[in-house]
Amino acid sequence: MATEAPRAAKSVPEAGFDPVLADVHRLGEALHARSEEVVARTVDETVASGELLEASIQESFVTVAHNSTYGVSRWIAGDDVQVTFASAEETSRVFGEVAARRATSLQEVLRRTLVWRNVMASVLRDCAEQLDTDPDALTRALATLQFAVEATTLRVCECFESERRRTDEALAHREEELAFLATHDPLTGLPNRALILDRLGQMLARATRTRAPVTALFIDLDGFKSINDTLGHRAGDQLLQGVAARLQDVVRGSDALGRLGGDEFVVIAEELTRSDGAELLAQRLLAALQTPFALGEDGEVSLTVTASIGAATGCERAADELLRDADIAMYRAKHDGRNRYALFEVGMQHRMQDRLELEMALRGALANEQLRLVYQPTLRLADMCPTGVEALLRWEHPDRGTISPATFIPLLEESGQIVEVGRWVLEQACRQAAAWRAEGHDLAIAVNVSGRQLDSDRLVDDVRHVLERTGLQPQALTIEITETTLMRSVEETSLRLAAIRALGVRIAIDDFGTGYSSLAHLKAFAVDALKIDRSFVSGLAGNREGRTLIHAVVQLGQALAIETVAEGIEEADELSLLRDERCDSGQGFLFARPLEAQEIPAFVSSRGLR
Repeated sequence: MATEAPRAAKSVPEAGFDPVLADVHRLGEALHARSEEVVARTVDETVASGELLEASIQESFVTVAHNSTYGVSRWIAGDDVQVTFASAEETSRVFGEVAARRATSLQEVLRRTLVWRNVMASVLRDCAEQLDTDPDALTRALATLQFAVEATTLRVCECFESERRRTDEALAHREEELAFLATHDPLTGLPNRALILDRLGQMLARATRTRAPVTALFIDLDGFKSINDTLGHRAGDQLLQGVAARLQDVVRGSDALGRLGGDEFVVIAEELTRSDGAELLAQRLLAALQTPFALGEDGEVSLTVTASIGAATGCERAADELLRDADIAMYRAKHDGRNRYALFEVGMQHRMQDRLELEMALRGALANEQLRLVYQPTLRLADMCPTGVEALLRWEHPDRGTISPATFIPLLEESGQIVEVGRWVLEQACRQAAAWRAEGHDLAIAVNVSGRQLDSDRLVDDVRHVLERTGLQPQALTIEITETTLMRSVEETSLRLAAIRALGVRIAIDDFGTGYSSLAHLKAFAVDALKIDRSFVSGLAGNREGRTLIHAVVQLGQALAIETVAEGIEEADELSLLRDERCDSGQGFLFARPLEAQEIPAFVSSRGLR
């Protein structure tokens, strides 16, 4: 029987070959080839249906679409999974930046992710149809895509949650900062007025039960504005921080130190065991400031500062009332000479009110023409011939009459009005002296200059301009500065006085003997006259210390060719001793009280000088 012809052999797949997986890889390659199409369609569909985003954020989404399309397509194509991980890391970084910028919502990010997924799925189905791949291959590819979307969604949520936590922490930290700033001084870190008043209120509440008194000490630095004006605000801030640290070392743990603003500090304490506890604490606070402060970037400036302290003690008081009383006592300490403390007493408030009323009235005194000048003659002691006058300021209050200079000059200093008033005094005095000289009276004029005026270079310009306007010869003008003022800032003061002296104007040190200047300082300042303070002249016959100082000053003046002028000569025996010591000049009630401008010519004529 004939045999059948043999059948063709059926092809058998190689061992381990997976045709479905091969189709999956073919889909991945096709998807990769159409990456740009995926990105373009995703962008078009998200822009058409979503919210408008700023250009940089839109660009971030385009970057994510590129990275994700590349990573997923290469994963489906069979590349190493590390390629996908690298793409996922970059996508996470971009999403983290978007979350940090809070430029769009999590909902919009997820919506755009789903749009991208749908475009990817659509392109995969199209590729599967074109390549006639096994249906299972498409199912696997879509499953891979869905896994990638779910992983991306999880990562997006993690980024946004991480950013939310970071933002919440930042907000909480900022709230803590704001709460601290609401109750503390940002420069020193000390409690501010609000917190001090709160703590003082708590102390006083306890005091009503325990009957233990509460003390408030109001601390105000002396001359702080001049320090700020001279050394600058940075040095002023350094000083305030240094003062805060010094005071903090003095107070007890149960006490509270605060800064009320500017150069004002306060200490509140309860249960001070001794009856003089407030005074002892005030003394310790003053002592803490005695050591000089090192200011400047390298501590090159050494500065000593003092303070005036007012203390008030009470139990059944409101917090603001106790603090007010301490403030009033502080002004008492400042009025009494500064660098000291004062305890609040009944009646201080009325004096403080009177002081405030005077200060308010003083602000309008110059404009209302209530200020005027009188002139104290200066005589050459050798022949008792008048050589000049010193201009002295007076205030005629419309209701209170003549106000003592000892009362209103400190008010001018503390309020800063002394600069404007001092400029007016200089102008008026030079104008009057020029008028006398034009009438034939060869008189010089001396004008006192305050520390506030000397703190600024403008003083030099003021002197120059006044001489130009009035026509007064420079050598007929003497600028008087107290010895204490002279030593406040030696280097700057020396430069300004040298500039004034270069104009031809004379320089005199007033109240000499009451400050701390030395022979070296006298040479540095190149002064023309020393005015011996009246405390050394008064009762000279029985004032051994005064006689010794006058002898030394006169000898010093003769050695340095500096004129010596004795102030406050009231008795004939004082004049006799001063002439014996060969003191050059003098002034005082023995010769004449301060005179009105129109009285000066007659006084000069009576002394034999035209």
